[in-house]
Amino acid sequence: MAKAELLLLAVVSTLSVLPFSSLAVYQDFCIADLAASATPGGSPLGSAIVTTFPGLNGLGISAARMVMVPGGATPLHSHPGGTELIYVVEGSVVSGFISAALNRVYTKTLYAGDLMVLPRGQLHFQYSHGNATAVTLSSFSSDNPGLQILDFALFANDLPTEVVNKVTTLDELQVIKLKALFGGGARRTHYLYTTVNSIEA
Repeated sequence: MAKAELLLLAVVSTLSVLPFSSLAVYQDFCIADLAASATPGGSPLGSAIVTTFPGLNGLGISAARMVMVPGGATPLHSHPGGTELIYVVEGSVVSGFISAALNRVYTKTLYAGDLMVLPRGQLHFQYSHGNATAVTLSSFSSDNPGLQILDFALFANDLPTEVVNKVTTLDELQVIKLKALFGGGARRTHYLYTTVNSIEA
């Protein structure tokens, strides 16, 4: 496990040094945030994207490491700016994505040494498989692949409850409950209706 992580860090660090001048500081090329908060997977997610790891600027690559405890999961999400290649370092995970073209679900149980490609922009997920902690490394085809978590997109914002109700199969009470859970506003829309006379005035 440590060898794979060190190898990934060495490759990314070496590549990131090449196009930059000597004005770069070491923080541009090395990140480690051991105090990061836990994720739904059960432990901190270490990511190297251009906003947290400036050495990646202009290189078109980034990476992330996930330690997933038994029962842990990553929520359904997408990376609109990059394709993800996930590699299982230790343990096992179930990984899958939903094809936008066919709305078909592709899943695979991945074990140590297995890889899976998660196409750019496709909704995807991982969850732990078995009773052991799993460790994965992901690389992305962009220095800032972006992240949109489906639950947050629907419920952790001020999109009016009645709009979410209309564009999903959820009733208004379910939407209000989910918005409360994810911290979104449950306000109702106040549409402004104008008449032709008021526009002309």
